[in-house]
Amino acid sequence: MLPEGSEEVEDAVRSVLRDVLGISQERVDAFAATTPLFGALPELDSMAVAGVLTELEDRLGIIIEDDEVDGEMLETFGALSRFAMAKALG
Repeated sequence: MLPEGSEEVEDAVRSVLRDVLGISQERVDAFAATTPLFGALPELDSMAVAGVLTELEDRLGIIIEDDEVDGEMLETFGALSRFAMAKALG
C-alpha cells in the first residue's frame, strides 16, 4: 500500500520529466518503476538532471541537497519517484 499523496508525487515526477526533457506524454505515461533513466534516455544528460531536480523542488516544495544526488536516485523511474516521495511525504 502506497502512502497517501504518493500518486500525486509520481504524477509530478512524470510531468517534470515530460516538461524538462521535452518527451511526449504517451512516452512518460509508459514509464514503469523499472524504466531506466540516466544513461538510457538520451534527453537526460547532466544539464537536464539539474533542470529535473530544480523543477521537482519547485513543484513539490522540497529541497534537494547536493549530497542526496547520486546515480542510484536517477537510475530508474521508480528510484526517482521513491526519492521524491520520501522528500515530499517525509
